[in-house]
Amino acid sequence: MRKFYTSESVSEGHPDKLSDFISDSILDEFLRQEPTARVAVETLVTTGMAVVAGEVRARAAHVDVQKTVRDAVMKVGYTRANYGFDAEYSAVLVSIHEQSPEIGGTVDTSEEWRGMTPEQRALPENAYSMVGAGDQGLMFGYATDETPELMPLPISLAHGLTRKLAELRKSGTLPYLRPDAKAQVTVVRDGEPHEAGFTAVDTVVISTQHSEDADNEQIRADMLEHVIRAVIPEKLLTENTKFFINPSGRFVIGGPHGDTGLTGRKIIVDTYGGAVPHGGGAFSGKDPTKVDRSAAYYARYIAKNLVAAGLARRALVEVAYAIGRAGPVSLRVDTYGTGTVSDERLAELVAAHFDARPQAIIAQLDLLRPIYAQTAAYGHFGRPEFPWEQTDRAPALREAARERVELG
Repeated sequence: MRKFYTSESVSEGHPDKLSDFISDSILDEFLRQEPTARVAVETLVTTGMAVVAGEVRARAAHVDVQKTVRDAVMKVGYTRANYGFDAEYSAVLVSIHEQSPEIGGTVDTSEEWRGMTPEQRALPENAYSMVGAGDQGLMFGYATDETPELMPLPISLAHGLTRKLAELRKSGTLPYLRPDAKAQVTVVRDGEPHEAGFTAVDTVVISTQHSEDADNEQIRADMLEHVIRAVIPEKLLTENTKFFINPSGRFVIGGPHGDTGLTGRKIIVDTYGGAVPHGGGAFSGKDPTKVDRSAAYYARYIAKNLVAAGLARRALVEVAYAIGRAGPVSLRVDTYGTGTVSDERLAELVAAHFDARPQAIIAQLDLLRPIYAQTAAYGHFGRPEFPWEQTDRAPALREAARERVELG
């Protein structure tokens, strides 16, 4: 059966991604000064203005939020007044207040920790039980063997296109390019993603902001030569592949001048491109005690190690939490029928080899570092520079699964 799978990516200059980058840049500045700071910051950008709001608990950090915002905007490339938004002259409004003590207290000492005796707290198995989850919610992690980075093919290609656009803009190769851009890729398959079958790119959509004097025909030719054919493997492009390049005709007014941006509004772009469910929680601007972020990273870490171990060709991992509790309230593994052992057994393996308590996640992945601004664009997954992309647990998982099979 022929099926179509579509994913979208947006550039770092898209107003929503600019908002994410500002929020994560502020988070990084707090963590740089005080690794245990609690941060939940969101940003809105519009013509000539950025509004930053949120909650922070920091004892020693003193972040110049206005400067951090302007530096972030400068890095993205909004440096001219005629862009409708520029780093130097746009207004920056800040409304940040103290984190709720009710939330802060229940995260500092989890429900489980409060119920333990001093002797129980001293046991090694309880070392990571002190910190409770920063909120309730469910998070998903996913991996698939259809690409080398174990990501779904459509989102991998879409991110490749927007990355290439940014590279060509920043290098000056295509000087008419401006920061705002979007790409969309549709892949057609004869069968399910994990099944052998013909795979091709059916449709590519690129919308890129450009200078007023840019010619539409030149833009189309450049996108085909320097972006699409440079990113998408030739074997995936056929005579039937459709290309829609700046289908609106002109794209001069863009960024916050063309569309209001808001932190957390591109959560499908951030994750798996719609290939699997999403728990609904955004990542950017949140420190890792917020399981919306850290547990989603950890679920990806688990799923990727399962696939890297050869225990499944596709793996979806779901975890869920209650605010103030350290241990997750549920954990589920779904391999869509591709597992070498049952999903129930894989879930048992995961429970034995991975510790999904927030404090354990933070320690295992070393998350109290200023690493978050670089996650804001081009996806949080499939990028080897991030610790949750390691496959260091795969050998142990493979061996444990083999032993379970032998034991029956």
